[in-house]
Amino acid sequence: MDAYTHPFTVRPKNRRVVMRQRWQDLLFLHWKIPVETLQKLIPPDLEIDTFHGEAFIGLVPFTMRDVRPVPFPAFAPLSNFHEINVRTYVRHQGEKPGVWFFSLDAANRLAVGIARTWFKLPYYFAKMSLERQQTEGKAEVIRYSSERIQSSKSSEQSPVSAFSHVEYTPTGFPCPAKPDSLEAFLAERYLLYSVANGSLFRGQVHHTPYPLQPVEIISLSDSLVNAAGVIVPDCPPIAHYASGVNVEIFGLERVL
Repeated sequence: MDAYTHPFTVRPKNRRVVMRQRWQDLLFLHWKIPVETLQKLIPPDLEIDTFHGEAFIGLVPFTMRDVRPVPFPAFAPLSNFHEINVRTYVRHQGEKPGVWFFSLDAANRLAVGIARTWFKLPYYFAKMSLERQQTEGKAEVIRYSSERIQSSKSSEQSPVSAFSHVEYTPTGFPCPAKPDSLEAFLAERYLLYSVANGSLFRGQVHHTPYPLQPVEIISLSDSLVNAAGVIVPDCPPIAHYASGVNVEIFGLERVL
């Protein structure tokens, strides 16, 4: 693609919301990866989505709040937990740009089981933490840590020892991504794809555009991307931060 305008920013009128949740403290880390490297790792019915011919892999740690199925209320012990995903960007038959997840780690066993069953996604249970440090006269520092402690029981195994540790500081002022920008291409994704029993599924979410901010990465140590079969280049990632958005989740639909 030479430009990127997402067609799914409008809330669908004829789809039923199955879950509601809030995503907070989202850190978007991206590296450029050769298209052919990523294409080998996704289902043949999908093609890698590119921005000006360049493909990306993303590492996205964040926190889930008030997760609940419609019409039930949130229940704090089960509805609030940290999550991190490894992802790339795809299209189906040249259209409908979305996310392909290589892995999603979450600090909630029940959520892992539900997401694997309902949304056909490669979730793993992990021990996770998020700490904030506010020093007078200095910017806030956020420390995020994840250690995968249980492998999948599915045929798609991932190393138990995968981890991610990142320390960062949001800077600047929040602002939605401009249409056709790299920021919009990387962050504003409203479709996901998954595969189960040989069938391709597509899911949709809806939320307002992310309030994106620049980020200063203080330290980063990660093996989750490598566990997905990708070696990132030896360079700083493209980094963005968003304080949070309220999200509606729609049910999966079979594509093929």
